[in-house]
Amino acid sequence: MRTLAQHFDIAPHRIGAVILRYWYLLLSSWPRLLELLYWPALQIITWGFLQTYIAQNAGFFARAGGTLIGAVILWDILFRGQLGFSISFLEEMWARNLGNLMMSPLKPIEFLISLMIMSLVRLTIGVIPMTLLAIFLFGFNFYSIGLPLIAFFCNLIFTSWSVGIFVSGLVLRNGLGAESIVWTLMFGLMPLACIYYPVSVLPQWLQYVAWTLPPTYVFEGMRALLSDHVFRADLMISALAMNAVLFMASFAGFLALLRSARVHGALLQGGE
Repeated sequence: MRTLAQHFDIAPHRIGAVILRYWYLLLSSWPRLLELLYWPALQIITWGFLQTYIAQNAGFFARAGGTLIGAVILWDILFRGQLGFSISFLEEMWARNLGNLMMSPLKPIEFLISLMIMSLVRLTIGVIPMTLLAIFLFGFNFYSIGLPLIAFFCNLIFTSWSVGIFVSGLVLRNGLGAESIVWTLMFGLMPLACIYYPVSVLPQWLQYVAWTLPPTYVFEGMRALLSDHVFRADLMISALAMNAVLFMASFAGFLALLRSARVHGALLQGGE
């Protein structure tokens, strides 16, 4: 009498071989190992700080609607801007076409600019319906922020491009084994960027770290505008200056990683 495994042509040795392959792949790639620890720690840190903020502010819920929805939209601009950049880059890695591009007359800066434009296209498609839903479902008009919205958007998109350029360089040098960095690195900024709570919630020593991140200035500026009706131009200027440094550093890092990838033949390996 045939067993169930035989009926469906299931070979345990093939299953074991695949499991063993994935096990070896996991042990050989530190980004994959890091990802296993990443999400649980991130969730408890982020929402733990949010709970602290709610507990410390009795009047939170009176103004939470605007600040929370605004924070969600701004966070989506930051995250989707980076993801839109990185997805376009990964498309070339997945198609094993990056080596062809790098051997063509196309310059790295031209390649990066094209990725930035695609980032804006993808962002527009995703964020505009989101803001319309906020108006329809919650009565929150994101565009009523006015001209400060331009400052918020520019600072967030510059940060997202800087992160996108840097993680693209890491994937370029280390191969698709480091692809998880593309999806997770931006989330590592969430606890310190203080998206849903003010910087004052953090421990004193961690506040200094938070103020080194440009998005922190944007989200603090958003809360000041929606809660206190004050536009903090000083925060936006500080964020812009930090973004300029971050952008140049990420571009220099990308070029260095590209040179390293060429030396070690990573471009010809198709990202493996």
